[in-house]
This record gives sequence, structure tokens and C-alpha cells, in this order.
Amino acid sequence: MSPTAGSAESERRPLFRERLYASWWMWPLPVAAAVLLGAEVHLGYPGVRAWLPYVVLIPLAVAVLFWLSRTTVEVTEEELRAGDARLPRRFIEDAEIVRASEKQRALGPELDPTAFVVHRPWAPTAVRVWLDDANDPTPYWVVSTRHPRELAALLRTR
Repeated sequence: MSPTAGSAESERRPLFRERLYASWWMWPLPVAAAVLLGAEVHLGYPGVRAWLPYVVLIPLAVAVLFWLSRTTVEVTEEELRAGDARLPRRFIEDAEIVRASEKQRALGPELDPTAFVVHRPWAPTAVRVWLDDANDPTPYWVVSTRHPRELAALLRTR
């Protein structure tokens, strides 16, 4: 194996990776709503229309929850990835932890309208990543995470 192949592989290996799965307490409500909606249709119609809503709505509710859980936060040697967005690490000036008690204020009245946000309500904390790029109008990123200390410490090191 050539030295360039090994270095390219190490650049792609994540130093930090977190998938922002929907919490267990989020699952019962959409599934229960699908069952209730199916029961409502079931009460009015006999035959195939009685069981078809259950077959369609319950898997649909589960699929939506899986779809909401697809977001990943990943840090490699070269970049920070949050969802589909990528930020080269050379543009990161600083990273600060946004505690659960501060998150509502950070995403509400204190939020800059030009900031980039990857927010998931089931992740209680976040990290605010300050940028140092004169060509980018985005002052900072706010990224939800369940491991803010690890992520912020890693982003502070270059």
C-alpha cells in the first residue's frame, strides 16, 4: 500500500461520530396516533378498508421516525459534518458548549438569523462552532449533540 493511500484513509476515518437517533420516548406518540387514525377509519368502513389503514399508517409512522433519526454529526481530520453540511476544520475558530438550560435561549432570542443550525429536540445539548472565514456570511454553527464536551474539545484542537 502506498503512503498516500494510507493518509487518505486516515483523513476519512472519523475522530468523532454520533447519530442523532430519536429518543425512545418519541416513538409511542406517532405510533399511537397512527393506530387511532386507523381505528377511526376502521369504525366507518367494513372489509379491506377496515385493516388497510393499520397496514399503511403504522409502518409510515415508524418510517418517519427512522427518517428523522438519519442525521449524523461527524468530525474527521479535515472537516466537521452535520447532516449533509460540511465545514472544513481550518475555518473553525472556537467551539463552546450550549447546555440544556441555555439551548432555548441560544436557538431563540440570541440566534443570529444567518447562523447554520442542525437542531434535534431530543438531543438535550448543543455545540456552538464559531467560524473564522471572511468569505462566509455565517458567523457560527449550532449543532445538537448528546456528547458536547467531546465534540467541543475535538473542534478546539486543530
